[in-house]
Amino acid sequence: MNNLLRLSCLATLLAGSAFAIAQTGGYTGPSNHTPAPAYAGPSSVPLMTAKELLAKGKDDQYVTLKGRVTSHKGGEDYEFTDQSGKITVEISAKRFPAGQTIDHNTLVELTGEFDKELIGESTLDVKQIKLVAK
Repeated sequence: MNNLLRLSCLATLLAGSAFAIAQTGGYTGPSNHTPAPAYAGPSSVPLMTAKELLAKGKDDQYVTLKGRVTSHKGGEDYEFTDQSGKITVEISAKRFPAGQTIDHNTLVELTGEFDKELIGESTLDVKQIKLVAK
């Protein structure tokens, strides 16, 4: 029994050491991996207006809005405006397209999850930003 306990402890120690070694560092050399292109085909996520979303949207519903990010309200909160009105959108810095400038004149499609509030302001939690060609 004592030998079994020792073997078990040794096996646990070795497994933990191997895991710790695997977790430190990572491959940082060149790669021949080419990332897959983003999907650009049809989607079942409905295109809505800000007004429609605020009036008829359901909590946790995924939607796409087309318009402009017109101002930064602070933190991750921005004001989004389309032809129907305005809505507050939450955009994490990592969601902005790398190397692209977005300002109040840039036409974008925002896809995200609607956070409908019974009390307070409903918002769209943006998961993807796509620049729209004029």
